[in-house]
Amino acid sequence: MASAMKIVFGLLTFVTVGMIIGALLQLSFIWKLEDSYGSESSFRTLEGRNGGGSQLTRGYSHWAYDKEAVTLRIGYVRPEIVSWSPRVVWFHNFLSPEECDYLRAIALPRLQTSTVVDTKTGKGIMSDFRTSSGMFLTREERKYPMIQAIEKRISVYAQVPVENGELIQVLRYEKNQFYRSHHDYFSDSFNLKRGGQRVATMLMYLSDNVEGGETHFPMAGSGECSCGGKMVKGLCVKPAKGDAVLFWSMGLDGQSDPSSIHAGCDVLAGEKWSATKWMRQKATY
Repeated sequence: MASAMKIVFGLLTFVTVGMIIGALLQLSFIWKLEDSYGSESSFRTLEGRNGGGSQLTRGYSHWAYDKEAVTLRIGYVRPEIVSWSPRVVWFHNFLSPEECDYLRAIALPRLQTSTVVDTKTGKGIMSDFRTSSGMFLTREERKYPMIQAIEKRISVYAQVPVENGELIQVLRYEKNQFYRSHHDYFSDSFNLKRGGQRVATMLMYLSDNVEGGETHFPMAGSGECSCGGKMVKGLCVKPAKGDAVLFWSMGLDGQSDPSSIHAGCDVLAGEKWSATKWMRQKATY
């Protein structure tokens, strides 16, 4: 009887110790996940060979030496699904402050008046429908380490191959400038020849202290929001430096989605800087 009690007691002790160890391991895992978010006041600077720049990655903690995690900003990028129809995902902290400044610095000397696509010819034409200024990165600039990191991040979060992406376009909207409601998918056959139809768009915000300049999706949701100081129906995403909005121009049925119509609201004060990455059905290069 005594030996049986010893065996039972031993088993209970073993199970109890196992449960305690399991709980401690689980707590340790949770703490590591929380720690991966880091502190905004701590940072590391990783040197990048991109022509005089370095890539700021803050608070990566134990991810700091994982190259893939740093490239994808694991622990910082926070996705928020804001609409299912159209499909819109808001990524908070998608770009680092340094990446935003880097894109603006590249673009500033080469800004030109923005154009829109002529549905008849497929070529860019001037229009009062869009009043920003902008430029496209070159294929050579696409090889820069920081640009490659951004493009890989876009590809992973959008689940679209890097080679299906168009060149990044950087835009500046000054006071009273805007982009009226439009679709990103093509209505002409000219632009479908290289890469097919546009599937999705990643719109990245590069500046703070902007009044107005929201991205408006009039067919998303059933509420109201402020667009350039006016209350409108739909969903509005306020630009914040480092954030990005991913939305799909093509539905799950493989057809262009009319509900993906969107607009860049009037800028009331400050400058709104953004970078756009359009993604196609097939490789563009």
